[in-house]
Amino acid sequence: MSPTHPFRRRFPVAHPLFVALAALLPSAVMAQDATTAQKEAATLDAVKVTAARKVENIQDVPVSISTVSGEKLDALASGGTDVRYLSGRVPSLNIESSFGRAFPRFYIRGYGNTDFRLNTSQPVSLVYDDVVQENPILKGFPIFDVDQVEVLRGPQGSLFGRNTPAGVVKFDSVRPTQEFDGYAKVGYGSDNLWNVEAAVGGALSARWSARVSALYQRRDDWVKNTGSGPNDGLEGYDESAVRVQFLYEGDNFEALLGAHSRHLNGTARLFRGNIFKKGSNDFVPGFDENKVSIDGLNHSELDSSGANARLSWDFGNLKLSSITGYETVDTFSVGDIDGTSGPYFTAEVPFASETADGIPKHSQWTQELRLESLSDGPLNWQAGVFYFKEDYDVDSVSYDTTNGSKQDGFQRINQTNDAWAVFGGATFQATDKLELRAGVRYTVDKKDLTVKDYWNTGFAPCIGPSLDPNGIPKCDLAGLLAAQQAAFAAGDAVDPYLAASTKDKKFNWDASATYAVNDDVNVYGRVATGFRGSSIQSAGAFNEKTVAQPETVLSFEVGVKADFWDNRARLNASVYHYRVKDQQLTAVGGSTGNANILLNADKSVGKGFELDLQAYLTDNLLVTLGSGYNHTEIKDADLSVAGCMSCTVTNPLDGNGKVLINGNSLPQAPEWTHNMTARWSLPLADGAQFYVFTDWVYRSEVNFFLYESKEFTGKSLLEGGLRVGYQWNDGDYDVALYGRNITNQIRATGGIDFNNLTGFINEPRLWGVEFKANF
Repeated sequence: MSPTHPFRRRFPVAHPLFVALAALLPSAVMAQDATTAQKEAATLDAVKVTAARKVENIQDVPVSISTVSGEKLDALASGGTDVRYLSGRVPSLNIESSFGRAFPRFYIRGYGNTDFRLNTSQPVSLVYDDVVQENPILKGFPIFDVDQVEVLRGPQGSLFGRNTPAGVVKFDSVRPTQEFDGYAKVGYGSDNLWNVEAAVGGALSARWSARVSALYQRRDDWVKNTGSGPNDGLEGYDESAVRVQFLYEGDNFEALLGAHSRHLNGTARLFRGNIFKKGSNDFVPGFDENKVSIDGLNHSELDSSGANARLSWDFGNLKLSSITGYETVDTFSVGDIDGTSGPYFTAEVPFASETADGIPKHSQWTQELRLESLSDGPLNWQAGVFYFKEDYDVDSVSYDTTNGSKQDGFQRINQTNDAWAVFGGATFQATDKLELRAGVRYTVDKKDLTVKDYWNTGFAPCIGPSLDPNGIPKCDLAGLLAAQQAAFAAGDAVDPYLAASTKDKKFNWDASATYAVNDDVNVYGRVATGFRGSSIQSAGAFNEKTVAQPETVLSFEVGVKADFWDNRARLNASVYHYRVKDQQLTAVGGSTGNANILLNADKSVGKGFELDLQAYLTDNLLVTLGSGYNHTEIKDADLSVAGCMSCTVTNPLDGNGKVLINGNSLPQAPEWTHNMTARWSLPLADGAQFYVFTDWVYRSEVNFFLYESKEFTGKSLLEGGLRVGYQWNDGDYDVALYGRNITNQIRATGGIDFNNLTGFINEPRLWGVEFKANF
């Protein structure tokens, strides 16, 4: 279990690679080219963010924020990786997936959700061009032609609404301008990897401008399947996306219209059966990341599209904004979940598992109206209304791998989610040095779930209580469904086992104060609340019908934001504590019934700190360092969950053979995250330069599940990137050699616990070359 006083522990020993890099920095500083001494000293640019729904300097916003933009985004994206490449790139951010490129799960300060169902919600909200991406599949839209990524840590309930109790990850695309500009980028790497991006934009008339951007990525299969399954190779993909924007700029009116789409065709998450040594989280002897042996199908397809309209009217002292968004997605993903070719019904592989999940129909509409003041006086405010409507079906399919992967089960559910909110906020300049802020939001969030179709002929047709209130066996869901349809025809009520509804009404608020110590240093304090709406899980072959009540969070944070060394360095730091009441958790396990259930923990807590440092150590050497410490702990003395089928659990058991998890850390919540980048350049004649860019990211060990076990504890992970390039024509042209995960450190990043010792891993080393032209 986690210690009672985590702050009394020793800090972890620094990784030798970081020690070596730190030792090299002084010599790099001393080796600065003397020819640059006569030039104007390099300084850090001001960073503009929209964390408070208006453009502000990041140093003036009383929230813990980090950003990623520019060359750093280019370097991280060079390997064709999906949105998960942002994991750890700012303090306290973790991203993982059991669906591969399609379904990322975000965690901030250790607070997230490991639920893998397609109708789940997350406590970290993702906002793309001011439109929330609620469904987890939508959150995986690729990053290209993006101006900036903002990570807002802590509850953002008053301005961003429900399902933001952990924070917000915000993406802003490059806007059209009247100036003709754009770029083209082509990269080629290991395993026939192609990474192609392009954007072009400019004026259409005196008031209209437009921008079109596109992405194409592909990679050959790099894993060989030695089993009997239909896939000879795995881990390849083919992905494309496009975005088009039109901007109208009038005298007192602006309209930004956008549309986007995505197509993905490739490998689903690749599960690798029995890769852990029993009683250890070491890989088994002979483990080879380039080989698997599976007998089931693995494939993923996804199509998504959307459109938005962002309108604003300037009335002098008032500004009215309207944001309308529409999103839709169609996806289907199938995988060999046991990750083996058998033999089955043994201690090593208890049973075969081949399943698929999909969303055949989906629509999401959002509308926000916001009025804000533009006063020159000490008081400014904003107020608005928000509406959200989502309607979609989710399919779950099972196959009998031992019978030629013949389908042996199917379920379709429908879930609707309607929510509305009113919100407001105010900023008051109390003195020249003291600024006060406060925000409020009232939300009504309603969900309805219905089982539309069900049949199962497999060996586990149903998990759950034996009878419904009318005496019909609940394991006969098909019979229940027929009875429900008859009830519909007769105008009677729906069987409660096949349908569920929730309605949450929540009030959220935040308050903060910022004090300017001087022109370069601000200190701040913030108290904020947030909530995540109720979750519903339908009854099914491996599901118990469960409803998780809404979770609420109360967070405290203090921090400092400072520019120093003549604006050559910037340090932002924060200390926080949060308490989540009724946190929603997902438990699977195979030891007592092999059923997925939702549950609420009485309480969980998190505490820690973050640090962001950027500095020009010389005019030609820019270094960034980020660090986050996150201690999380479940506090519920009576809460127990099913353990794994085959692993070695280290927590105590209750009287029913379930695992007591009180005191455990939250799953996928590393205590430590560190990141570092360094860019050194050598100026040459005629606006050219040679440069070296390196980036490193570290996370400490994590629990994959709610319980602690020897096998399903992920080892610490350190990944490094390197980019060596040449720019000319004042940076308009760039050619570079790059490497990702250059030390080729392979770690398990997640697992499957209801069958054998199944895990999945991070991306191996990759090398490539890239050319970019700006115009």
